[in-house]
Amino acid sequence: MSERTQDASTHDAAQALGAVAAPAGVKQTGVTWWTQAWRTLWRDARAGELRLLVVAVALGVAALSSVSFLADRLNGGLQRDARQLLGGDVVVVSDQATPAHILQRAKEDGLQGVATLSFPTMARGQTQNGVESNSRLVALKAADTGYPLRGQLKVASTLAQVEAAEKTTLIPNRGEVWVEPAGLEALGLDVGDSVWLGNSRLRISRVLVHEPDRGAGFMNFAPRVLMNSADLAATALIQPASRVTWRYAVVGPNTASQKFLAWAEAESKKPEVRGVRVESLEAGRPEMRQTLDRAGKFLNLVALLAALLSAVAVALAARGFAARHLDDCAMLRVLGLSQRHIALSYTAEFVWVGTFASVLGLVLGYAVHLVFVVLLKGLVETALPAPSVWPVVYGLGTGLTLLLAFGLPPVLQLASVPALRVMRRDVGELKATTLSVWALGLTGFSVLLIAVSRDLKLGLMVVGGFAGAVLLFAGMAWLAVQVLRRSVVEGSAPPWLMLATRQVSARPVYAMVQVSALAVGLLALALLVLLRTDLISSWRNATPVNAPNRFVINIQPSQAQPFLQTLREAGVNKLDWYPMIRARLVAVNDNTVTPDSYTEERAQRLVDREFNVSFSADQPEHNTVVVGAWQAEEANALSIEEGIAKTLKLKLGDKLRFDMAGVLHEARITSVRRVDWASMRANFFVMYPVSHMTTGAGFDVPTTYIAAFRVPQRMAATDKSSPTFDNQLISRFPNVTSVDMGATLNQVQSVLGQVVSAVEFLFLFTLAAGLVVLFAAVTATREERAREYAVLRALGASNQLLANVQRAELAGIGALAGLLATCVAMAMGWGLARFAFEFEWTASPWAPLLGAVVGALLALAAGWWGLRDVLRRPVVQTLRQAS
Repeated sequence: MSERTQDASTHDAAQALGAVAAPAGVKQTGVTWWTQAWRTLWRDARAGELRLLVVAVALGVAALSSVSFLADRLNGGLQRDARQLLGGDVVVVSDQATPAHILQRAKEDGLQGVATLSFPTMARGQTQNGVESNSRLVALKAADTGYPLRGQLKVASTLAQVEAAEKTTLIPNRGEVWVEPAGLEALGLDVGDSVWLGNSRLRISRVLVHEPDRGAGFMNFAPRVLMNSADLAATALIQPASRVTWRYAVVGPNTASQKFLAWAEAESKKPEVRGVRVESLEAGRPEMRQTLDRAGKFLNLVALLAALLSAVAVALAARGFAARHLDDCAMLRVLGLSQRHIALSYTAEFVWVGTFASVLGLVLGYAVHLVFVVLLKGLVETALPAPSVWPVVYGLGTGLTLLLAFGLPPVLQLASVPALRVMRRDVGELKATTLSVWALGLTGFSVLLIAVSRDLKLGLMVVGGFAGAVLLFAGMAWLAVQVLRRSVVEGSAPPWLMLATRQVSARPVYAMVQVSALAVGLLALALLVLLRTDLISSWRNATPVNAPNRFVINIQPSQAQPFLQTLREAGVNKLDWYPMIRARLVAVNDNTVTPDSYTEERAQRLVDREFNVSFSADQPEHNTVVVGAWQAEEANALSIEEGIAKTLKLKLGDKLRFDMAGVLHEARITSVRRVDWASMRANFFVMYPVSHMTTGAGFDVPTTYIAAFRVPQRMAATDKSSPTFDNQLISRFPNVTSVDMGATLNQVQSVLGQVVSAVEFLFLFTLAAGLVVLFAAVTATREERAREYAVLRALGASNQLLANVQRAELAGIGALAGLLATCVAMAMGWGLARFAFEFEWTASPWAPLLGAVVGALLALAAGWWGLRDVLRRPVVQTLRQAS
């Protein structure tokens, strides 16, 4: 602060009273604390004192509110379209035909019901001229008359008339199907052509444009084909062990629906009723939002990090603000203002600043959420309802909590500045904020962040991880200061290095604060770089080059040898070939298991569903046994996958009983396998080490086969040849389902790319908040530096020497912060790769060095920008202000 600025500030402080100070003992009547707050706010705004505070708060609010606006509008859209999205008031979902007693109960309750069933299958196209077209994996739905109960279908007469689609409550006539535009384009067909589904040839009569209860599960990424359920039997597509989902939706008066819902939920929990779950407006359909929920967690994680960085920036900027106003408040005390008057005026000023910055952040957050809608196009409906008031409330609450919890404590110390400071600058300095005040503010802010994140686990992990990182950075900074103090020997080191060491060693607390703040800011940058360039790239490249690109399921035992012969004739010499059995776990160590036997949601789902098991005398080459041993042809033995064993709390020697289509089979766990799910090979949770599966009673279990192979390059070189191979395969074996994993992976990675784009866009706010923290940390000791440099200059130190000292200090602090931030980011990256993405990842050994260099350069840049006037001030002026 220059001498002219200092004098003007003191004059403004006196002028803010609106009158000359009253004599001692006489009540001051010049101005109220409310008026003084307005005048002080206007003066600080003109002087640029509030700029850093406003930017920090606005960034934090913008990051959180953008995600909050998006989540609120998505929830609003789901509530608005809930009955249509669900397909009815209550829906009973099962992996077998809907139990007859459930159908009967719905009729008794006076509810109207309709059944649908869906499953993935292969479709072959045929033009009106009889020429075969492409083959494509489709999501087939067979519906009864009366579908849909809620909402309406939209259909078009031809592909060219999709934009002019009409609403209808009818379903396809017998012998006809309706196909989505993406399916018609993939098959190379249009209305009037035909599609082969299993053994049936059905004519395409309409283009299916909109389906009200369309889910967002993985198989629903495939184009929909809608048919009349009366045609399903003739296709012969449903075979033993086929994966089919039955849905029975009901509608009716609200009282009757709620009564049926309560009964159906209780019925589904009975031990003898397996594979049945109930969906309602309250429960929703989780699979519809799986991808968006995952994206929402990423966005929440980044937004929480930005908000926490903003809290650090606010704390540093507020302390600098308070340090620059010490002399003003001392003059106000001389002029007769009470501590209460000063405290109230600054509190009011910060409330107004917080409100303004929060509104600014809300406007910016709303604009950012619109960008999210564009980036997530196809995953997010653009016709979403207007947001509710809650994101605004959260935004204002976040902004005010940021400023009042982290910014106000140091500023309130201004009320206790003694009047003696007008004559003695060494009195009335700011003190460290008490631990209880910081704990109270941090607790309140943490509770708010956890509430905004809508995820208790995520919120606790972020807040706890943030606090742990800050403590780690502070501890390492203190240790570095001690090492520096002992390693630099006076007399042998250059003068600039000696002075820089003294500067850092003389203020160890300031060094800890600066290194911690810089490291937290740089942590965001390091995470951004590592996540983008390493983790995501590693995930996308995790699939081997020669991995199978076709998975064929539902191969019947009678088709096994002809199918293998067909592959050999096509040049497929290497493939995964395994029998596959649909099984449900019913008992562990003779104790019946149900979903209620477990508390973890994934364990409950695994017990409540059927999953695929297999058998083979030879251990799969892509599976590693980590516990026990694989003994070929060992009777009554099984090998279990490591992950499911942990989830279901199973161990070596446990006896498992499976229900395989009504046939019970018992065996003991003799080995635990580690499965590489990213290998794109055929993998199973449970495998029996035998070449033939038999039960004690001699009954056979329904078995199908799965084949995983790579289409020969000569047959997949062009777009025309690959469909020919698939067409030949499906023509000969119409009941099998062939999944083109190449196309599927491209589709999933496209979705991932959209999510990554949104996350990276929000990362810009985190990066900006980190840079604000960096600038605030570097400039926090500007006045102290100015006084110390003035004394050194008065004793004969040159500007060049002091410039070198400043550069050395900033570069050292920045390098240490960059090194610590990069190391923590590498540890977090490894944890994400190992436990979240489940693949091996090792960061470059040069990353810490690069982080140290980048940290030093950024600290030097921030120092040049924020401290460039320190060495330009006249010595006399600085010493006069300090006297």
